[in-house]
Amino acid sequence: MKRILPFGIAGIAGFFMDASVLMAIVDAIGPFWARVVSFAFAVLTTWLINRNFAFADCAAEADGMGREFTRYFAAMIPGSLVNWLVYGAMMLQLPSNGGFPLLAVAMGSVAGMATNLAMAQRFAFTARR
Repeated sequence: MKRILPFGIAGIAGFFMDASVLMAIVDAIGPFWARVVSFAFAVLTTWLINRNFAFADCAAEADGMGREFTRYFAAMIPGSLVNWLVYGAMMLQLPSNGGFPLLAVAMGSVAGMATNLAMAQRFAFTARR
């Protein structure tokens, strides 16, 4: 329970990173490729925040950060699949201009959050358990 609020805050920061990058590049490379790039930025953002707040008690030491990030990125894949399915379904139904990609990112993020929390806790942050 103590991890939910800081994980949610990290998720909000990740959402803003995701949405900002998406909106900056969506017209140049299209909504689906832009989503791939924006997601990578969001994962990096949430990992940095989560390892310092939500999972600070079990984050890896400096020499294990690379492995931890790799586990974290892999652990985010199931949640990202849920996220992307919702995003994709919405983008197929909505125009790709205006604020619609932002709405699709928000709905996808909410859909993937519970999966991401479970996966982060179970697989990513295991250094000091």
